[in-house]
Amino acid sequence: MYTPRENFLRTVNKDNPDRLVCDYTAFGIVRDDPVTDLDRGIRVKGKEIVDIYGTTIIWPENQPGGMPHVTEENKVIKDITRWREELKLPDYDSMDLDWTKNRASVAAVDKENKMLTSIMATGLFERLHFLMGFEDTLVNLLMEPEAMHDLLDALLEVRMTYVRLLIDNMHPEVIIHHDDWGNHDSLFMQADVWREFFKERYRKLYGYMRERGVIVIHHADCHCAAIVKDMAEIGVQIWQGAIPNNDICKVQKELNGDMIIMGGIDAGIDKPDWTEEEVRRETRRACDTYAPNGAFIPCLTYGGPGSIFPGVDTAIRDEIEKYNAEHNKL
Repeated sequence: MYTPRENFLRTVNKDNPDRLVCDYTAFGIVRDDPVTDLDRGIRVKGKEIVDIYGTTIIWPENQPGGMPHVTEENKVIKDITRWREELKLPDYDSMDLDWTKNRASVAAVDKENKMLTSIMATGLFERLHFLMGFEDTLVNLLMEPEAMHDLLDALLEVRMTYVRLLIDNMHPEVIIHHDDWGNHDSLFMQADVWREFFKERYRKLYGYMRERGVIVIHHADCHCAAIVKDMAEIGVQIWQGAIPNNDICKVQKELNGDMIIMGGIDAGIDKPDWTEEEVRRETRRACDTYAPNGAFIPCLTYGGPGSIFPGVDTAIRDEIEKYNAEHNKL
């Protein structure tokens, strides 16, 4: 029986894994590097903060996490044609960053059994709507393409610095990069608009990660079925967060193993009145439906390990391991 690390690598390399990768058990996730702390902001439940870009982030007591709170009054970019005057971009290269805490966390990871993993949140599209709001972002992509291309080039350079510093100092083996591009039923924009503004920029970002030997996981817990071939083409090795509404079986057939699907378990089971029977039934449905097509890792569609309500994730992992015991020679 392979270790979780070995089995994950065999899954990525299409080299006869002995079972399904179980949720996030193959990942040793470290999130305390100084660049991530700056770029994302230190979010505290019940507090309001302003991140390094100037976006207001709120985390109400009754919510599972912090979210941007962008209004007409506090939006960072009010006029996209004047974005250079309205936005001060962080220069991480010029900062005296302390990696001491991060090095200790990295050293504590069980690297014989787990892949050292970093999570980079707030990708290019998300950063746009953090800065100017959702409506302005979508309107400006159509009405002010020149200014939006200019802004995206600048945001990408910040991102390239971020990932270079991360790899140089932390040496992650896997990076889970977040950017939600759609809703439950469709992309937020036409596929050709996504290709015009995001595809080549992500090819550059993910190409750099791959050149540095990092396994690229893109998190998008939304509908991306229209661009899955593009995602594989630009270097995404695993699409994490694939919601069932993508018609995952059809997507798997289209990809033919070129990109692994990670997700498939409907997050709707993670609720206050959850039952173990319902959680196990949904987990088994996902394994039974998607695993036979290959290149599949079952998990909740969230962009990291765990569940909102205690016990849901434990039941999911246990059911995946039961499926493995029934279907694989261990």
